[in-house]
Amino acid sequence: MIHQRINRRRRWSGMAIACFLSVGLDGGAALAQPWPAKTITTIVPLGAGSASDIMARVVMDQVSRQVGQTVVIENRPGAGGTIGAGMVAKAPPDGYTVLAYGALATAHALYARLPYDTLKDFVPVIPFGNQPLVIVVTPGKYQTLADLIAAGKARPGALNYTTAGAGSASHFGAERLLVSGGFTAQHIPFKGASEAVTEVVAGRADFSVQLFTTTIPLIREGKLAALAVSAEKRVSIMPELPTTLEAGLTGDSVHPFYSGLFLPAQTPREVVVRLHDEAAKAMQTPAVQERFRQLGVEPMPMTLEQFDRFFHDDVDAAVKIVKAANIPQQ
Repeated sequence: MIHQRINRRRRWSGMAIACFLSVGLDGGAALAQPWPAKTITTIVPLGAGSASDIMARVVMDQVSRQVGQTVVIENRPGAGGTIGAGMVAKAPPDGYTVLAYGALATAHALYARLPYDTLKDFVPVIPFGNQPLVIVVTPGKYQTLADLIAAGKARPGALNYTTAGAGSASHFGAERLLVSGGFTAQHIPFKGASEAVTEVVAGRADFSVQLFTTTIPLIREGKLAALAVSAEKRVSIMPELPTTLEAGLTGDSVHPFYSGLFLPAQTPREVVVRLHDEAAKAMQTPAVQERFRQLGVEPMPMTLEQFDRFFHDDVDAAVKIVKAANIPQQ
């Protein structure tokens, strides 16, 4: 009897250990699942319809198909994009919270206090592409860029312009126009590009310097008039449109814009590389390339290392712009 009890105990003990090991191995396998193993949330810190929002949706929809996981786009506008960016900076560095943004550098230069450290709290992953800015007005209000500048000089500070928020590409693009054109105007910031453009369509604002992603449909419908493109050369999406340089302004009038993906600092290298590779693959698909062509987005193929250097240089350039244009920090 004693030997039987001992044997039974040994059998139960062996079964318990086997069960424990099985659970441990299964748990370990779950923990070791390659990224992505669940839904990815992409934060766009600007309103729906903004350039970053549109490009993020185009690219991340394709990424979702490639990796077989749902990608949710969340718009978290406010404070020039710093609220949404701050959410990503504080998110767990596991690859499941991604930032899609194009104004981290300008926000760094514009805001004296931020809820994150621009250069330490993010890992640059990949740029979507760059896009020139276009100067738009209400149809019939001004015929040329020279007309707009003349009106601004005739009534200093009387004109107004709308932007997608302080620190946005539309803000810095307009400030460059003012400096290069030698006139002043009142800044009316909104939480997103759609609202800013609507004010111009309605005739309540004199002009706006926006991206083609949010203006090209309205330009083609005749609800907006395009005066010039803020670029060094004409763009294929509207080759008939003169550049600000052709309109007689200096190179300071050109404000390059890009948007891309960022992850929280300390995200595992293998996750950063995987997201970079999947996004790069997505941007090589004919559907994404055609959509970007329609939006006037120019490719920016870069490695992780190249984008990291580009991002740091962009931060330095933004600081110089703020000083040169005498833009007060907020």
